[in-house]
Amino acid sequence: MSKKDLDWSSIGFNYHVADYRYVSNFKDGKWDDGAITTDSKIVLSEDAGVLHYAQEVFEGLKAYETEDGHIVCFRPDLNASRMEDSAKRLEMPAFPAERFIKAVDEVVKANEDWVPPFGSGATLYIRPVMFATGNVIGVKPADEYQFRIFVTPVGPYFKGGAKPIVVKVSDFDRAAPHGTGNIKAGLNYAMSLHAIVTAHEEGFAENVYLDAQSRTYIEETGGANILFVDADGNLVVPKSFTNSILPSITRRSIVQVAKDYLGLAVDERPVRLDEVHNFKEMGLCGTAAVISPVGKINDHGKEICFESGMDEMGPVIKKLYDTLTGIQMGEIEAPEGWVHIIK
Repeated sequence: MSKKDLDWSSIGFNYHVADYRYVSNFKDGKWDDGAITTDSKIVLSEDAGVLHYAQEVFEGLKAYETEDGHIVCFRPDLNASRMEDSAKRLEMPAFPAERFIKAVDEVVKANEDWVPPFGSGATLYIRPVMFATGNVIGVKPADEYQFRIFVTPVGPYFKGGAKPIVVKVSDFDRAAPHGTGNIKAGLNYAMSLHAIVTAHEEGFAENVYLDAQSRTYIEETGGANILFVDADGNLVVPKSFTNSILPSITRRSIVQVAKDYLGLAVDERPVRLDEVHNFKEMGLCGTAAVISPVGKINDHGKEICFESGMDEMGPVIKKLYDTLTGIQMGEIEAPEGWVHIIK
């Protein structure tokens, strides 16, 4: 196969309709065999459960071409297990983890010519999604579902490099204590849209959400987990008392990189807003950008500025970013099982 005729360096972080996707349907208490299809359209009944009671979960991961020509993806087993957890929380049938990974392999292989070439800075974004297709009027789980994986090539999340951003402390809550904040469901993102639009209108890149119970502790942003670097150059990772932070695969990987590759101490604990001014660096981590550096937080007009400044990533965040992306791209030896070879 030959690569698509695209300007890989300028495709942006946008949706491109690739040739193939994977689809499996749940009916009569079981998942069918699933298949690769060219049909990118979904037809639903007007009373499909997803439209009324938001039974929908999703994942996000990427495939890369390495320097030696392999196509790989990063820790898909964790995406599979997290999607199982998300589905169970919303009373949806879990799609088996081994089938999840097999489906990822199949859809990436089918779209091999959409995988950006090594060194282009672009990747193939993989979006597994599951939603209720069964008819529901009363408030209850549906009895039919669809699991689908589609892919799209995406450019670097930040053009011209990751420059520090300014974020604000939000007056909105992201997740209720003991609610659904720890699963990857569309409903969590829907409630954040008004808050992020408001933040953008006010000139901020993102919201920092506090815990809904006491509004004292840092939780996460609308689409990423948060990291801090303390005065001793070690990593501090916010933890929730009420299990309302999404278990980011990128964050969990960064924690291990910090310990095993960089020799940093890592403190995973609840982090109070009033102690953040003591930290040297801050970053937001997730699949899309890996780590986004933060230069300052605006807390209702009061600025919390980080020593790393507004010009570039701080030194510790930069080492974490370079090491993790080096592992992902095959330039640094990975821990066992982290890099899954598709082809």
